[in-house]
Amino acid sequence: AAAEEERCTVERRADLTYAEFVQHYAFLRPVILQGLTDNSRFRALCSRERLLASFGESVVRLSTANTYSYQKVDLPFQEYVEQLLDPQDPTSLGNNTLYFFGDNNFTEWASLFRHYFPPPFGLLGTTPAYSFGIAGAGSGVPFHWHGPGYSEVIYGRKRWFLYPPEKTPEFHPNKTTLAWFQDTYPALAPYAKPLECTIRAGEVLYFPDRWWHATLNLETSVFISTFLG
Repeated sequence: AAAEEERCTVERRADLTYAEFVQHYAFLRPVILQGLTDNSRFRALCSRERLLASFGESVVRLSTANTYSYQKVDLPFQEYVEQLLDPQDPTSLGNNTLYFFGDNNFTEWASLFRHYFPPPFGLLGTTPAYSFGIAGAGSGVPFHWHGPGYSEVIYGRKRWFLYPPEKTPEFHPNKTTLAWFQDTYPALAPYAKPLECTIRAGEVLYFPDRWWHATLNLETSVFISTFLG
């Protein structure tokens, strides 16, 4: 498992220009960006203590962690942090696993989001939208796809698995990423393995339009995505 965690088949770039981004990555393949923004202030505001002090009584909306996210559950943020951030049960199905990501009340969380600096590379004709999340070790979202975007890890480590649009991955939509990683991933032939990498605090992953992707939080993680819709 440790060896797999270190394996990275997505390029890391610390000196990427916008022209290079558009030419080599924006419409072709994922890339990990380093050093383009400084979110140290945002990171400080995302500590457990500060988030609970600022938003503990706020009601957050959780989604089930399956490919189609059928169910939504509302509960106080403090209750989510104190009761539902335990490590993922490998036998739990996606529709029984609640995940805080994406359904953010932007008015209520505006005091936090205004301190976030998104990646500077936009795409013509798109508008950025934030999705903020916090999740426990072993949690994640199984394979799905949507439009292009970025995902930055603020705390923790998040492993990503990605396939291009023309290569549908082998997965069960109601099994968690952890179950897929334990049961399906080891048996994949080399040619069938996804692009993958562990994203660490301060790194930003860009994924192009319609790329399949699944995520696995390797420890309790705080993260924010910028979707280009």
